[in-house]
Amino acid sequence: MNPSPRSRPLDARLATAFAEVPVVASIVGAQPLRQFLTAPAKVCILASFSVGQLPQVVPALRKAGKTVFVNVDSSPGLAQDRGALDFIKEMGASGVVSTRLALIEKGRPLGLLTAQKVFVTDRSNLRRSMDAISRGMPDLVEVMPAPIVARMTPQARRAMSPTVAAGFVETPADVAAALALGSVAVATSDHRLWRVSREELPRATADRPLEQADRPLGQQE
Repeated sequence: MNPSPRSRPLDARLATAFAEVPVVASIVGAQPLRQFLTAPAKVCILASFSVGQLPQVVPALRKAGKTVFVNVDSSPGLAQDRGALDFIKEMGASGVVSTRLALIEKGRPLGLLTAQKVFVTDRSNLRRSMDAISRGMPDLVEVMPAPIVARMTPQARRAMSPTVAAGFVETPADVAAALALGSVAVATSDHRLWRVSREELPRATADRPLEQADRPLGQQE
């Protein structure tokens, strides 16, 4: 099954945030919070924050003008159900991240932005991921690892958009390469990249900004 290419536009709040710094800060635990608060990046994903920590952290970030996503799958004590989504919204978070299609589908009616995380390991996995994305219609698709985006066909990249490339994003050149392939942003825990503006990125080279496979993922075998 090959789902039809998506045409979902990027949410205006995210488009504005990514216009200057096309980087999502992956914040794992409380230690990097201070660095993010002073960084120009506007969007973050909170991971490994317990239920007890979130009510203090989320409002503080919102007050600082940040757009906050909570990774439901990696928040200790947070249930995987509608109640968890209600809790996240009541705290003031803008969105949720999950690998679970059911949570993505429940998040949108609540007015939450949704980011569906997918791990692409082979062609069959990519096809299943494309099917899930076509059903969930998330606001963002966090594709891991980032280098796999270069191995996907243009059709597969459209079906998985708006894409945030994550994993193995280590340099400004990696950010530029992902954007050249159509990603709207990257996600990284490297705090140095939270300060890299779009204008400061190097120009992606040639037509092959990342090493590509002989047969791109998503192409019929």
